Amino acid sequence: MRIYDISRKLENGMPVWPGDTPFQYDVSWPMEESGSVNVGRLELSTHTGTHVDAPFHFDNNGKRIIELDLNLYIGPARVVDMEGKDSIGPADVKGINLDGVTRIIFKTLAWKNSDLFPEKIPHIEPELAPYLAEKGIRLIGLDVPSVDPIDSKELLAHHSLNQHGIHILESLLLDEIEPGDYELIALPLPLVEGDGSPVRAILRKN
Repeated sequence: MRIYDISRKLENGMPVWPGDTPFQYDVSWPMEESGSVNVGRLELSTHTGTHVDAPFHFDNNGKRIIELDLNLYIGPARVVDMEGKDSIGPADVKGINLDGVTRIIFKTLAWKNSDLFPEKIPHIEPELAPYLAEKGIRLIGLDVPSVDPIDSKELLAHHSLNQHGIHILESLLLDEIEPGDYELIALPLPLVEGDGSPVRAILRKN
């Protein structure tokens, strides 16, 4: 079985959402002081790199990370090609057979330079949520940092997906992934109050 790592690397200087907490790692307790080990310290946003959104991220009454069903983040997933799209709506997926699919991942390749935060991304049209929910989709993943436009304050796609029981996985790295069927594993941390969580996302294929 082959494993594909689809997580963005966490490193100092990496791009984060404008205004969000910069990622920082340093050795806060070096071997020279401890006598035996190096111990690192992390400072980061819950939406750093590849991450999942909890509904609390955009809804004060929404579920926190610890309340999410882990089964959502493990299991069969279908990667579909959406390269060149300005947005993704029902018309873009109507030709795709989604029978038996519960997790769908959109490969857009729109984040061209991973060293810079994108100024514009293909977003999810709010109308896509009820269509996908009717097909049985429970999780949507994509290779850009949001399901909504970068400058959106209403977050219509976030809210629509949540209202239709569809969970969100963002900032995947899909450059080397061919469309097709895989097993997804992308588990969030057990953050009791978390509005989101970084994940180590992988795809597996026989």
